[in-house]
Amino acid sequence: MTEVLPGLPGAWLAAFTLGLFSGAHCIGMCGGIVGALSVAIPADQRGARRWGLHLGYNVGRITSYSVMGVLAGLVAGGVAPLTPVLRVLAGLLLVAMGLYLAGWWRGLLLLERAGGRLWRHIQPLGRRLMPVARLPQAVLLGALWGWLPCGLVYTALAYALMQGDALVSGGVMLAFGLGTLPSLLAAGLMAGKLTQLLQQRALRTVLAVLIMVFGAWTLWPVVVSGHHHEPSEDGEMAPMQHHH
Repeated sequence: MTEVLPGLPGAWLAAFTLGLFSGAHCIGMCGGIVGALSVAIPADQRGARRWGLHLGYNVGRITSYSVMGVLAGLVAGGVAPLTPVLRVLAGLLLVAMGLYLAGWWRGLLLLERAGGRLWRHIQPLGRRLMPVARLPQAVLLGALWGWLPCGLVYTALAYALMQGDALVSGGVMLAFGLGTLPSLLAAGLMAGKLTQLLQQRALRTVLAVLIMVFGAWTLWPVVVSGHHHEPSEDGEMAPMQHHH
């Protein structure tokens, strides 16, 4: 298995960076939810306890991401020959994510609409947990929130799927979730200032281009391996012979 960066730390660092660079999308996608969760905290819980409840939301959300990663790894473990295909899928979704973040192409909305079918069944469960007064409620509500249809999460999940191992894929989604934590935690505590910053066109464009570069980097090993084959006499592709 070829990683975008060598070794497990590289795969986890890449996923963390994806989450970190996607802060603008996180705020745009989940800012309203974070605001609603903030309102759901009773007035007498708005002091230091507010931090704990917001952390609880995010612990639940990131746990759901990790579960998704483990499930993806279990599925991918049975389709090892498709690893190059999964890498291409992950790379293309990363490029699409960058285009989406920059506002140049909205194709990922189709994925989010498909995920909306599952969300319609989960959303009513979340309403029953409001208002949130205790940490277990916050964690459970965050765990439900983690299943919100999101093109960014699906993109990270495709990268996790590419790893082909349940524990590694779960670690990738954990790292991705931790990368999104600063933006979403800050959104719950100082939403106005952070939203204004991330709405700046120049910043969104820079972050979008970085994600597209990450996508191209993911695709590169497949492109290179494709160039290392040439037709044999019987018409089939054979590895090129390197002469020294």
